[in-house]
Amino acid sequence: MKMPKPHGSGSRLPTDVDRLVGDNVRRLRTQRGQSLSGLSVELGISHQQLQKYETGSNRLSAGVIARLSDIFGVPVTVLFQKPENKFEGRANHHPGRIDALRKEAAFLIDRAHTEESLKLMVDVLRALAGKC
Repeated sequence: MKMPKPHGSGSRLPTDVDRLVGDNVRRLRTQRGQSLSGLSVELGISHQQLQKYETGSNRLSAGVIARLSDIFGVPVTVLFQKPENKFEGRANHHPGRIDALRKEAAFLIDRAHTEESLKLMVDVLRALAGKC
């Protein structure tokens, strides 16, 4: 009879989700035009460790994921989402994506710390809404 493994003895090897998060970290970092060493300084880790996170060879802790979310200004859920194919047409549009975008917009608006920055955000949204 095979005995179940005791709690906590599971594999700590990176999973497909760890690799997805690492890919998203690399994508968001490069979209910001930031170097590996620049982001590693912000995180307080070595650039080698960040590279291991990005390649999926090491797992990210909840604390690092939360810090990355704050640095990139995106909800944590964005780090776990598969990127959309830029070449897909509207017919293939994911129905839940609008809700995710609304949540992301609300998250970013909540980050406005002054009336002036909030007013600028509202002005941009009004301008864009007029083009819809």
